Amino acid sequence: MAASGEKPYRVYRGGRNKGHVPLDRKSRRDRASRGSNGGPGKKAGRRRRWGWGRILLVSVLVLVVLLAAWSFAGYLSVRSGVSDANKRLPAGTTSALTKQNGLILSSPTNILLLGTDHSANGQAGRSTDDHSDSMMLLRTDPSRHRLVYLSIPRDLGVTIPGLGYSKINAAMQSGGPKLAIQTVNALLGSQLQVNHVVVVDFGSFVKLIDAVGGIDVNVPEKILSNRFDCPYPTQARCQQWQGWKFQKGVQHMNGHTALIYSRIRENQLNPADSDFSRGQHQQQVMQATLSKLASVSTFFRLPLNGSSLLAPLSTDLSTWDFAQLGWVKFRAGSTIHCRLGGTATGNGFITGGEENIQVIQEVLGNSAPQRPPAGNLFAPGCVVGNQQFK
Repeated sequence: MAASGEKPYRVYRGGRNKGHVPLDRKSRRDRASRGSNGGPGKKAGRRRRWGWGRILLVSVLVLVVLLAAWSFAGYLSVRSGVSDANKRLPAGTTSALTKQNGLILSSPTNILLLGTDHSANGQAGRSTDDHSDSMMLLRTDPSRHRLVYLSIPRDLGVTIPGLGYSKINAAMQSGGPKLAIQTVNALLGSQLQVNHVVVVDFGSFVKLIDAVGGIDVNVPEKILSNRFDCPYPTQARCQQWQGWKFQKGVQHMNGHTALIYSRIRENQLNPADSDFSRGQHQQQVMQATLSKLASVSTFFRLPLNGSSLLAPLSTDLSTWDFAQLGWVKFRAGSTIHCRLGGTATGNGFITGGEENIQVIQEVLGNSAPQRPPAGNLFAPGCVVGNQQFK
């Protein structure tokens, strides 16, 4: 028995939780080392949560990997189409091209665009000839961050090597793309030689334009065409049909609508329109399609239909060249539209003058763009951006 007044247990005060008997330090360490189930213990600690910075970093890395994989798949798809387009270009064509000094990414490049259309369109023999209905030079200028389109009228009178004086579009019919390149080189001079060529078959353009989701074309005036390619099945209904109608302003066109627009040679609402206007329509369609091909939306379609997109084209451009063109187009801050011209003669020819030399200097960037005089359909000159020739 304990002495009188002395308690048989020790009372601990301070830091005691109700219902728990405090342990000395050694007991606490032993208990922690055994763990809650009596086995060897693990160091206690909280699970660290991911911060927003780490989540963002991982998301960006995943996106980059997916983008790289998608780009590679698109490259393989386009490479197949480019290979087929190279094979479609007639043999010997590349011998007429001027070798480029440097990459398309960093050096000015001249690309001749030749549009052909084998539709009869009311003209005998049209379905079998190889006239270049549309002739246009695209000059990329990376140092100035600009693109320049030079339209060459199909009825412009020039001297064709081995053929003599004729309309420039006869070069394509007489000697194919090779003779067309040689003729354009002789016309434009040594400073504006053709480095690459693209031949576009308008008859196959329908599928291409539909594949890229359609194109936007700025129609310069209200149009009611002559009657061709009637959309109705009976002759009686076609006789009542007035023709194709287009409103003035920016129009979104699918492949069929764009093809119809490019074939209009008469406007019942403007008798001044002619075959010259038809060439301008075709050039608008070509420009809009090329811009859509180089767009971001088309990039994401490449792994799915990259090969088929190039089906209407024949070209010497490689897959790497197309990739460079897409980047130059993306970086371009301005677009200039120029045209050669002259005086219309009664025999259907356009006779060029000294003004065409000035236009070439504007294309080269040696002179500021000058608008052609208003009201002269055949006057040479240049306009900037979305401005229209009037």
